[in-house]
Amino acid sequence: MAERPEFEFHTSSMCKYDPNDRRCVEVATNVPGKVAVRNSETGQTVEFTAVEWTDFLGGARLGEFDLSA
Repeated sequence: MAERPEFEFHTSSMCKYDPNDRRCVEVATNVPGKVAVRNSETGQTVEFTAVEWTDFLGGARLGEFDLSA
């Protein structure tokens, strides 16, 4: 079985620490060709290819995922 890469996660700069709500988004980009996103509270991780991540960021910059009030 292939060894799982060791991701180095960084917390989003938009995340403000709140001791009552510790949920933040953490992203790792140190493994070539992969991006991992982790929930800081649960530790659950989702992996993307670099192309998938680039496409997602492009859509986010265009507002495709903005929540309606």
